Amino acid sequence: MGRYKENMKVYLDFEKPVADLEGKLAELRTLEEGEGGVGIADEIARLQTKADQALRDIYGKLTPWQKTQVARHPERPHTLDYISALIEDYTPMAGDRQYGEDEAIVGGLGRFRDRPVMVLGHEKGSDTESRLKHNFGMARPEGYRKTVRLMETADRFGLPVITFVDTAGAYPGIGAEERGQAEAIARGIDACLALGTPTVSVIIGEGGSGGAVAIAVTNAVLMMEHSIYTVASPEASASILWHDSSRAADAATAMKVTASDLKRFKVIDQIISEPVGGAHRAPQEAMESAGRAIESVLKEFDGVESDEIRRRRREKFIAMGRSL
Repeated sequence: MGRYKENMKVYLDFEKPVADLEGKLAELRTLEEGEGGVGIADEIARLQTKADQALRDIYGKLTPWQKTQVARHPERPHTLDYISALIEDYTPMAGDRQYGEDEAIVGGLGRFRDRPVMVLGHEKGSDTESRLKHNFGMARPEGYRKTVRLMETADRFGLPVITFVDTAGAYPGIGAEERGQAEAIARGIDACLALGTPTVSVIIGEGGSGGAVAIAVTNAVLMMEHSIYTVASPEASASILWHDSSRAADAATAMKVTASDLKRFKVIDQIISEPVGGAHRAPQEAMESAGRAIESVLKEFDGVESDEIRRRRREKFIAMGRSL
């Protein structure tokens, strides 16, 4: 995936027309400051209009592979950003009480718009140091066992559960397999299904494989407009299908990884619109949109009994694929 920096922004390869225009804008604004703005303001306004239109044109017709690149954008807001923006009085909880702490998954107690909740999700990290700390959002078994502990705690105290999904998949290392990766993911799915409190998940970037599903078997599954949700990464799928990872773009198209496709197949329930140019261009606006969608879902379950909450969740997933 091609990326390059210009004007301290990270642009994807297909955003080059916008990068060129915004580069010229930055130069003109520097001149404007130095020369007092004489005769430059009109040209800046013209170029800004042109750049805005170019951005709208590009993002109005993204291919599945381009959406995959946007979903992986390094400046896209991550789980800890959403928690910071949406959750008050957040108190993190750590450890699975069996092996150790896995910082690829973060979570804890907090208040969401005056409602006590349990919140958890994958955290990729935002720079080299934090990405290594959080293992790029790829959880080990202890991470998924932590999610079970947090969800069961939420159920015990009648708290809704909010999850943020953003992972390329569960960590595939030997140690993770030795400690029961598949079993831990399965128990995470089982815990999701057993909860008697309302649950909502938001796919904020990549939703990859069982590593994503482990915390996304919820009453409502929401997707940010330019996120992806898939059984395996496009690169891995291309390697399996054609023995050629360079055909990732073909795999992304064939697998129907985008929010619009998955909404059509009823795999997800709602698409959350992103600002023009993606969530990384206006993260606060994107996170507020997610907050409104989460609030709307939770209000639907006010006063609903635990058995009915479980029944609706179970029926939702059993029904998938029946009408295809």
